[in-house]
Amino acid sequence: MKKILDKVLLDIKPEKDDVEEVEEFIRNLNKEIRSKKIKARAMAGGSYAKNTWLSGDYDVDIFVKFNLKYADSDLSKLLLKVLKKFKPELIHGSRDYYWVRNKLKFEIVPVLDIKRMSQAVNVTDFSPLHVNWVNSKGSKYKNDIRLAKKFCKASGCYGAESYIHGFSGHVIDILVIYYKGLIPLLRASLKWKPKVIIDYSGKIGKKALFVLNKSKIQGPLIVIDPVQPDRNAAAALNMKMMERFMVAAKKFLKKPSILSFEKTKVDFFKLKKKGKLVLIKVKAPSGKEDPIGAKLLKAFEFISKRLQEFDVIDAGWEWDKGTKAEFWYVLKNDKLPMYFEIAGPPVSMKEAVKKFKQKHKKVFKCKKCKSRICAKIKYPHRLIKNYLEKDLFKHSYLKDKVKKCSLEKV
Repeated sequence: MKKILDKVLLDIKPEKDDVEEVEEFIRNLNKEIRSKKIKARAMAGGSYAKNTWLSGDYDVDIFVKFNLKYADSDLSKLLLKVLKKFKPELIHGSRDYYWVRNKLKFEIVPVLDIKRMSQAVNVTDFSPLHVNWVNSKGSKYKNDIRLAKKFCKASGCYGAESYIHGFSGHVIDILVIYYKGLIPLLRASLKWKPKVIIDYSGKIGKKALFVLNKSKIQGPLIVIDPVQPDRNAAAALNMKMMERFMVAAKKFLKKPSILSFEKTKVDFFKLKKKGKLVLIKVKAPSGKEDPIGAKLLKAFEFISKRLQEFDVIDAGWEWDKGTKAEFWYVLKNDKLPMYFEIAGPPVSMKEAVKKFKQKHKKVFKCKKCKSRICAKIKYPHRLIKNYLEKDLFKHSYLKDKVKKCSLEKV
């Protein structure tokens, strides 16, 4: 098992060139801050600052910590003055922040330089404290955190975004440190049952169910945030993602393999053996990841519901977090019968029956109960291809969620 983990680590540690680009960007940013005579300092944040960064992750968090004298100021506007020469993109959040794209994408977040919780004005002000906590409590587990993140990504349960509902990087940090490594975490997860309570400090424990906000403990896992003890860090996680992690953990522990750390591509050849495969190429709108992902998920679910008459056996979707996404559906049938039946009013309701007959041509008594009339209605599109291209893809609901849908040959 150790040989497998060591080999994975070699592949997931970042390149030296990427590290140098981050350090150079921070130096230039601090130089610009000084030139504007603003009392603030740029520093690395997130997984980069924790030294749990993965190769291939091109998003780097940068915190600009403003002196407490700016507590009543608009930190986002102050930061914009510093960033103008870097051509930033404004991103809206609980406090607006910015992207700067080079080889890497820098996410630059303005925060107050707080020393204790009571000084925070916005939830983002706590973020540097999360970095400090991991660096002080988890110095021995940096590689285990890297492996755990890679494991979750491969299993498809990484990310707290609303369209995923998986494990956030912060939750993985806490779990690995709490259980003292990846393998102990995997073993412990096999015994998880809702509601699991993880409390590193041990001060809250089972009281979490009574002292935390009820809306934040609806999920199966409660992870007390060591920096903000009144917060469930795993509030976004749902049962489906927790079970996915547990299944992957059981599989790896039973038969350790490097494949557990590699994302498996959808095998469309196997899917075609299940039934009629429909593959839809989707062009996503541009914007911030979470809301765009949520729109794509809604579009995927909308199409799934509208295909029920074709008997959906299996379905799934993938997104490159850019403008390309794919929805796939395995159907029992790709052609509908000529007619479908709808139930009408009871025979005893003569006026309603009369109106029903005026509206529908092929009317008959229900063969089962014989006390109600029914009607046969012709399907406007019997073939799945025609239904999608001539009807569903043009629906106003989809137009609000995606730029374009088109069928792909499989």
